[in-house]
Amino acid sequence: MYSVTKIVKLLKSITAREVFKRCPQVKQQLWGGEFWSDGDFASMVGKHGDERMIAKYVEAQGSEYLQLHRNEQMTLF
Repeated sequence: MYSVTKIVKLLKSITAREVFKRCPQVKQQLWGGEFWSDGDFASMVGKHGDERMIAKYVEAQGSEYLQLHRNEQMTLF
C-alpha cells in the first residue's frame, strides 16, 4: 500500500541510520555527512518481462559484481 517513492525513502533512512549506528566513523568521511544522495529512480518490467528474465538479470549482476569487487568490500551487516 506504499508508493515506490515512500519505500525507497524508508529503505534509505533505515540503512543510513543502521550504518551510522554500527560504524559512526563513516559519517565523518562522507561529504556533508549524508549517506545517500538526493533523488531516486524506479523502473517497471514491461509486458515483455517475466520472473525468469528478472532472475537471469539479477544473477548476471551478482556475478559481474563479484568479478569486479571480489572480497574487497566491507561487510556492513
